[in-house]
Amino acid sequence: MKPKDFTYGLFFNLAIALLISSCQPTNDQKSNLESKEIDSIMSLINYGRNNNLNHSKRLDFLQKAEDYTKNLSNDSIQTILTAKISYSYFKLRDSIKFFNLNSKTIELAQVSKDSVVFADAHWDRAAFFNSQAVPDSAFYNYSKAQKIYENLGKDFESARMLYNMALTQSKVGDYTGSEINTIRAIEILKPLNKNLHLYNCYNNLGSVTKELKEFERAIEYYSTALEYQKKIERENNYESSLNNNIGVVYQEQGRYKESIAYFQKVIQEKSLLKTEPKLYALAQSHLAFSKLKISSKFDVSEDLNSSIKILDSIDNNPGLARAYFNFAEYHLIQKDTQRAISYANRSKDYAEQANNNERILLNLQLLAKLEPEKSTAHIREYISLNDSLQQVERQARNKFARIRFETDEFIAENLLLARQKQLWTGIAVAVLLLGLMSYFILDQRAKNQKLRFQQEQQAANQEIFNLMLAQNQKVEEAKKLEQKRISEELHDGVLGSMLGARMVLTGLNKKNDTEAESQRKKAIDSLQNVEKEIRAISHELSHAAYQKINNFIRSIDDLLKTVQVSGNFDYNFYYDKDYDWDGIKGVTKINLYRLIQESLQNSVKHANCKKVTIDLGVHDDMLIATITDDGKGFKTKKGKKGIGMRNMASRIEKLNGNWEIKSTVGKGTSVVFKIPVKNLTPQVENQELNEKNKERTDQSYG
Repeated sequence: MKPKDFTYGLFFNLAIALLISSCQPTNDQKSNLESKEIDSIMSLINYGRNNNLNHSKRLDFLQKAEDYTKNLSNDSIQTILTAKISYSYFKLRDSIKFFNLNSKTIELAQVSKDSVVFADAHWDRAAFFNSQAVPDSAFYNYSKAQKIYENLGKDFESARMLYNMALTQSKVGDYTGSEINTIRAIEILKPLNKNLHLYNCYNNLGSVTKELKEFERAIEYYSTALEYQKKIERENNYESSLNNNIGVVYQEQGRYKESIAYFQKVIQEKSLLKTEPKLYALAQSHLAFSKLKISSKFDVSEDLNSSIKILDSIDNNPGLARAYFNFAEYHLIQKDTQRAISYANRSKDYAEQANNNERILLNLQLLAKLEPEKSTAHIREYISLNDSLQQVERQARNKFARIRFETDEFIAENLLLARQKQLWTGIAVAVLLLGLMSYFILDQRAKNQKLRFQQEQQAANQEIFNLMLAQNQKVEEAKKLEQKRISEELHDGVLGSMLGARMVLTGLNKKNDTEAESQRKKAIDSLQNVEKEIRAISHELSHAAYQKINNFIRSIDDLLKTVQVSGNFDYNFYYDKDYDWDGIKGVTKINLYRLIQESLQNSVKHANCKKVTIDLGVHDDMLIATITDDGKGFKTKKGKKGIGMRNMASRIEKLNGNWEIKSTVGKGTSVVFKIPVKNLTPQVENQELNEKNKERTDQSYG
């Protein structure tokens, strides 16, 4: 179909579409109509991309496709078609149309949340900036597209963006950054078996490492690229290109003989004169230069002229700059200074047209050597250009650095993503294991410590219990001795006297004389003496019954005497005499004994006291024990809680009590324990003790 016929057909189809829409079509009819509209728009886009049509016709087709696309109701389809039209304008080099539609594509993709089209649009924009020699904007859009592709899991597209980023970096001299991104692309491409793109990546690595003067690595990378070139199915000239590149590396190393072999491989491929004339001409020029460096006897003028002729026929200014420079070097060796100057200037002119600043600098160096009278001017121009180039490259690298910083999460971190994941996973596992081990160790240690504490408590309680038993045994032994004495007194004294009196009175029952009366009187007096003796024994028993014998108090007193021997101090011991201290629960007595013992040890060990006072009392169902010393004291806020203090706290907690430490530096320390007790009934000896129920027993020992 011709373009004109297509246009008529399109107008006819649009007329039919308008007629159908006016008749309120069904959903199926709408779908069919929209499908036809899409097909029509795609046909317009394809005509716009047809290289056989002239430029203006192609622009007309794209404009019509753009107009029809605006009327589509399906946002997703509209976004996709707008992207295609935008890229078509880019291929036609219509910068204004491309940029406007590209911006529209990005806007539509954001609204429709079409991430693929969004990334594609940034790729197109990066290619546009790259064609306009705006490397920082190109790099930014490549990196933005790469980030989106990576998030979508589109590895191939992500790798291609990394490769494009690397190429952009190499153009501004950021060779290290280019190497890093190329390696990232290779890591993604290898599992995908993308041989062509792997060839491109290794070829770029060879180029950047050559610029970094790492020549051996450059040759290795070019050799690897050659391996991937052999795996590419379609015909290509990549092998000749690689041979030329390897020859250049050897040439820059000064290994001219080795470089000649590779350049000869290239020019032996005569088909390159038609398919790759630039490559053939450059290899021919490089070959002439290497021969010239080996020996001045070589006549390389023919090769150089042939190279210049080919490059001039294809208007390749960078190649002409290189060929004329080699010719200038040739005439310098031939000591033809004027021709050398002429060719150097022509090389410089072509380099300036091609914006090949590196070649301009080399020509300025050569001209300074060839023209001594103008060397100062050439050197100044060299320094000025070199400084400006370094400034531009530095600014470009800084822009790339800022772009990398702004996308740090997606670019900088991804440089070593696999390693970081392994590292953080390892750290996390190690921390988790360490945490679990620490927890189990601390938990086990706490359990062991608790068990040891319980064992120590049990042993201490057993010790106090044994002490109480020993004290009870002593009391029982004393009671038995007293019972035995009273029994002997009754048997030997009272019973004997009563028996004698009974026998006398029995014998005198039938006698009434004076002597009988006298003997009866003696017998009665004897009975009265027995009565007095019994009364005395009864008095002793009554006093013993009312006398309080407290085993717990004696245990505390024995403790004080024991500690006094080692501590060399005096003590006072006060306690409520009218309470049955042995009536307190066993657990309370055991823990109170241990609390007093620990307090005494602290007074002796830490306070260096000379006197200790212990006061035990019960008020309102609250047992209060106070231990006071006259030692050196300490600051209670700064005092460290050792094992003894923690044990005391544990014991008082078991008894549901509380405690308090009061201490002043230089004035001593007072420890007060308050323990709740119930059903503790005071035991009154007699009426006299009841009247003096507040009387205290004071035992002082020195």
